[in-house]
Amino acid sequence: MNRRTALRWTGYVAVAIAFAIACAFLSNWQFTRNAERERQLGLIAANYDATPVALRELIPAGGEFDPADQWHPVTLVGEYLTDDTLLARNRAHGGTSAFEVLVPFRTLDGDVFLVDRGWVPPGDDQPEPDAIPAAPTGQVTVVARLKPGEPLPNSGRSAPEGQVPTINLPLVAETTGQDTMVTSAYGLMVSEDPTPTTAPNPLESPSDDPGPHLSYAIQWILFAVMGFVFIWYMIRTEIRHRREDAEDAAAAKVQTPVSGGTGIADADEAAVPAASARSRRREGRKRDRDMVDEDALLDELTPR
Repeated sequence: MNRRTALRWTGYVAVAIAFAIACAFLSNWQFTRNAERERQLGLIAANYDATPVALRELIPAGGEFDPADQWHPVTLVGEYLTDDTLLARNRAHGGTSAFEVLVPFRTLDGDVFLVDRGWVPPGDDQPEPDAIPAAPTGQVTVVARLKPGEPLPNSGRSAPEGQVPTINLPLVAETTGQDTMVTSAYGLMVSEDPTPTTAPNPLESPSDDPGPHLSYAIQWILFAVMGFVFIWYMIRTEIRHRREDAEDAAAAKVQTPVSGGTGIADADEAAVPAASARSRRREGRKRDRDMVDEDALLDELTPR
């Protein structure tokens, strides 16, 4: 193996190793996403249909929301602050870019908690909804499932007056002027008592699909293995081609020893490689056919 070949093969192996490292990072990323998805499914299974409890049992006054309580129903008794109603824009519902209706709720304990009452479609002739169903007035009992707030959009996009680009609770508190609002979680409405005549469309239940993350992680591992297999195949193919080229070169090099010191080469008695011997056999078969043709011609010319 010459230096140039060794360097080329080293490059092949280096590429395979770099590819395998990239696949390992991507596989680990998918394993992490799968673990997070399993955690979310576990919370849904444990909390979604749990018995509702008072809000302060899960979020004490001045306390923070525990992520382990996500989807757990809570009971709120108090009144909606309907004058501070907001719309969260660009929400995917009903196959369209819908709006979710956000209304702050003041409990009898004095907590201000944001309730997502459901979604409404855009208008028939305008991007904003044609109508927003009003929340019940007076004392209301609401059951809602806890959910953490959302981050601000990375794009920095804003929203028109009366709307927010995302359900970011500090932003909602600032927009509504409700400085005492709970900003660690909000509620997805389950029911209201009394039940209003009209209400927004109910929010969909969370999906229980585990997603493709585990299969993607395994695929990245297989891709890493396939990278080494491909490099092995390339090196093996190059070695085979080099061996065949060497055999062809040896077959083309005919040794012709001198016969009887006369300086006349005797090709029939020369020791030649297998490729040259095959060539002579083909030539011999051709001469045999010529001899047969000559004999037939002589037979025709010889008088009987």
